[in-house]
Amino acid sequence: MAVMIDARKTTKLSGQTIVNLLHQPMKEKTKIWLGAIAVLDGGYVTPGRTGTGLVAIGIAEETIDNTTGADGAIFAPIRQGTFLFYNSGGTDAITQADVGKDAFIVDDQTVAKTDDTGKRSRAGRIVQIEPTGMVWVQLGIGF
Repeated sequence: MAVMIDARKTTKLSGQTIVNLLHQPMKEKTKIWLGAIAVLDGGYVTPGRTGTGLVAIGIAEETIDNTTGADGAIFAPIRQGTFLFYNSGGTDAITQADVGKDAFIVDDQTVAKTDDTGKRSRAGRIVQIEPTGMVWVQLGIGF
């Protein structure tokens, strides 16, 4: 495509500054539960898990079952935003001193302080710690 030589109206994905609901294609042989951390693995939605190269994009807005489908056979509604997750334990537990830093994915509902020497993908930014130890994390594309 050549450079613009005249004005044009550019289409927006949403009327909001940050789109908070995405519809992304599911990975084959995958089921994601409502409220699970949703990641892109090779461009397709799967539940969060320990692994590298995953891109956290939000949480599953509903339970979606693509266990019998091919890559992209169905789309999952994924909500971007700040959500409450379980905290990892031991020396990998997130503390008040970690607010503002990155959290890392342990599984589809748990985050940790570190990437476990390169074994975990980034979940998002730590926003707040609850007195219970649970962690508010901001997830989404571009966060």
